[in-house]
Amino acid sequence: MPKMKTKSSAKKRFKVTGSGKIKRKHAFKSHILTKKTKKQKRNLTHAGLVHKSDEANIKQQLCMK
Repeated sequence: MPKMKTKSSAKKRFKVTGSGKIKRKHAFKSHILTKKTKKQKRNLTHAGLVHKSDEANIKQQLCMK
């Protein structure tokens, strides 16, 4: 059986931490920033973690067992 290929879209969007959690960036920070408040933009800057219910799906896309 051939090796599984990692999904390129997932590879670009997610990083795995040392403890095995999956780190992600927040959406809505790329354009149309004039109507968003400073506080809103600042809070979107920080990375977040993927929710536990979505973790299995993303790990499968990253070819992690």
